[in-house]
Amino acid sequence: MRGRTPTTAPATAGEIFRLVRDGEAGTRTEIGRATGLSRTAVAARVDRLLAEGLVTEVVGAAATGGRPAARLVFHATGGTVLAVSVGVSRTKAAICDLTGRVIAEDALDQPASIGPDKLLDAVIPMLEGLLATTGATESGIRGIGLSIPGTVDRDAGASIGVPSLPGWEGVALPPLLTERFPVPVRVDNDVNVMALAEHAAHPGVDDLLMVKVSTGVGAGVVAGGVLQRGAWGAAGEIGHTPVHDGPGVGCGCGNVDCLEVLAGGAALIRDLTAAGREVHAIADVIMLVKQGDPEAVRLVRTAGRRLGEVLAAAVNLINPAMVTIGGDLVGAYDPLVAGVREAIYRQSMAAATQDLRIEPGLTHGRSGVTGCAILVLDEVLAPASVDAALSDPDA
Repeated sequence: MRGRTPTTAPATAGEIFRLVRDGEAGTRTEIGRATGLSRTAVAARVDRLLAEGLVTEVVGAAATGGRPAARLVFHATGGTVLAVSVGVSRTKAAICDLTGRVIAEDALDQPASIGPDKLLDAVIPMLEGLLATTGATESGIRGIGLSIPGTVDRDAGASIGVPSLPGWEGVALPPLLTERFPVPVRVDNDVNVMALAEHAAHPGVDDLLMVKVSTGVGAGVVAGGVLQRGAWGAAGEIGHTPVHDGPGVGCGCGNVDCLEVLAGGAALIRDLTAAGREVHAIADVIMLVKQGDPEAVRLVRTAGRRLGEVLAAAVNLINPAMVTIGGDLVGAYDPLVAGVREAIYRQSMAAATQDLRIEPGLTHGRSGVTGCAILVLDEVLAPASVDAALSDPDA
């Protein structure tokens, strides 16, 4: 590993932390070699990281039988992040360590339609309870990741006119949480954070399409190892793509026969109810599928085919190595993915599908909160953020 040239600015504590976190350097000698810093300068920066609880030293046996070597390792339990994944009908909250691993979680069965103030007001006691349960201190909280359905103005931390979130449009969400927890809050689309979680769970896959099929339908795009949000944060909003063979069902966005109103969980509940089945929730749809109900299986497969027709264009456009399926309807995976595969392989180019993997998400059930944790960790543990937290420009 080559050292820095004399004209390069001295490595900061944040940059040294990145080397340790990424496994590129594990000893003070390796850090000095990688950065060109003197032993004294390395020691000063490492001491700051140790004091902040971001790294810890582990003493292991020396290979030659000499003095044991002390290695620096990322201190994953040196703090926590709070994660809140808002759904149309259910919200999940979790406490995660500094790798994004869920330590404790809880759920709130409240519709988002009660409004952001009331919903997040109810979430705060949940977070307080989780902190008490885990014994985590409030002083150790590094940040909060928050996801909501639909398009997000990330600068304002607000929803942008999402039909499924009445009363949320333009409301700045971070202040509703920072009033109680004065830490950085990052807000993003629910499927974007799920894509972050799935990308982390597939470290060898840098081109991935994460598809959420729940009450609504959406996608998250990872290309070249980077989450793609688009110019206005609307990348992946496939739920409002009109389907060509629909019966004329109106959508809250003002369009007709959008994928979401024909293939989402709410659509399946509607259509199965019309077919004489007693269903009130997506769980009822899944139960019917598992029982082999022919109408439920047919409708789920048709939903999958319609989803696949929309995804086929995305597969041709971005050529992902993998399509992962998540959301509540993954419980009816077999007929759903059968329809998805049928349409994708029929309508996409052979070159784009020759090695394409279509699989259930690895983080199902926790992808939302895990992705929320990753969302905030990627920012608060970045070198510049670490340096700012240490409050020393020369650190």
